[in-house]
Amino acid sequence: MPDVSDRYDVIVAGGGPVGLTLALALTRFMPGIRLALVDRRDMTAPADPRASALSAGVVRIFEALDIWRDVAAHAQPILAMRITDSGADDIARPRFLSFEGEVAPGEPFAHMVPNPVLVSALLGALGKTVDFIAPAEIVGFVAGPAAAELNLKDGRRLVAELVVAADGGQSTLRGLAGIPTLTHDYKQMGIVTTISHALDHEGVAYEHFRPAGPFASLPLPGKRSSLVWTETPEAAARYRAMTRAEIAGIIEAVMGSTLGTVTVDEDLKAFPLKLGIARSFIAPRLALVGDAAHVVHPVAGQGLNLGLKDAAALAELAIDAMRLGLDPGSADVLARYQRWRRMDTTLMAFVTDGMNRLFSNDIAPVRALRDIGLGLVDRLPIVKTAMIREAAGLGAGAPRLEERFQQR
Repeated sequence: MPDVSDRYDVIVAGGGPVGLTLALALTRFMPGIRLALVDRRDMTAPADPRASALSAGVVRIFEALDIWRDVAAHAQPILAMRITDSGADDIARPRFLSFEGEVAPGEPFAHMVPNPVLVSALLGALGKTVDFIAPAEIVGFVAGPAAAELNLKDGRRLVAELVVAADGGQSTLRGLAGIPTLTHDYKQMGIVTTISHALDHEGVAYEHFRPAGPFASLPLPGKRSSLVWTETPEAAARYRAMTRAEIAGIIEAVMGSTLGTVTVDEDLKAFPLKLGIARSFIAPRLALVGDAAHVVHPVAGQGLNLGLKDAAALAELAIDAMRLGLDPGSADVLARYQRWRRMDTTLMAFVTDGMNRLFSNDIAPVRALRDIGLGLVDRLPIVKTAMIREAAGLGAGAPRLEERFQQR
């Protein structure tokens, strides 16, 4: 059997933002918990300079975890959203739908946050409250009646009542547990880069629907924006072979010169877009969170937000159990987690899939109908308010991390 030093209450596999957020919630609100975080990489801030859109609900989670002050100094509030639609050769970029304002006074519905800033803040807050076991490769998982055992490639064995897979879309733990996934290949590529531009974005995000898929410009601090857009694999390969100057001209044309002259700050990165939903978010002694449980199309920018809500929900349930002296990895706790999160994530998967299918085409009658629909929504303030609150992560069933955990 493993030595007592290898025994934990909870083991989190995966040191990305979702796994780190779960670890911080557990250690912050359950002092003395024995927690290990296992990752195949060194636990340092990522070199990847990309940024993520964090919804207002997720920002509230980070406020409760007392790290938002460190992150906010590097974040850009998203103060408005403009949605346009056009065909492949259209010059005009007619606006059909816009969102303005805040979800509460002084509270924007989202912020753009550089990924290294978020990860560094989480690592700094965790400090020495967890055992970082990295780099390490998991090669075995066995669930027993009272605990689960992880086997590492270097021969170490770790035991915990609850094991959490936060190890991404190609989750090793999900595979070891034998959990199948429902998948769909969109046959699209997501292209990301960062640009500088002559005009101030004024905190406005733009999403332009084109035949190949959505093209989103998301504001960063200063006159800079993060771009995320969908293309065919052939077009993505063609763009990646171009010079930055050539790409800048294409980006400026797609944006209709909304932000003036564009400069591309970094080489394009591209990744295949797929839908992936685990058929179960749980197995004996195991919970899946983040991309290990669900991968959705980036059209609504909700992938990371869903994962962070998973982390908050699972932390809430596990802490409730441990405060009562109960087993955080029991079948009852895991079943409650799955009931809580499965509906929200499955609904978002269907919504993003439907949006991608509806807008990623250049069929004139379909374009006409969707543009009429967007225009009608734009004239219904009540509907727009409900939509923005849902996008901000403030709908029914959101984890109430701060209220629940402050009763300690």
